[in-house]
Amino acid sequence: MNMPKEINRYCPKCKKHTLHKVSIYKAGKRRGSAIGERRHAEDKKGYGGQKFPKLAKPAKTTKKLTPIMTCPECKKKWNVSGIRLRKLELVA
Repeated sequence: MNMPKEINRYCPKCKKHTLHKVSIYKAGKRRGSAIGERRHAEDKKGYGGQKFPKLAKPAKTTKKLTPIMTCPECKKKWNVSGIRLRKLELVA
């Protein structure tokens, strides 16, 4: 799906319509030192194996992509609810 790089949207902080810049949300790098990561490693360690079954094949053919809108005036960012599609392309 093609999506424009700029969309005219209402900014609640500026209280007016501005031309928002669109980008796609990307998850940050996972930290091995995070408590959940350490807890999962602890459960996998030793006998007994994996805590929950490893996914043999993915159930869904698409992923939910989240567009992020950025107001050019106040630089405030908004996450728009995710859209389920195979590929999201930003077009000028």
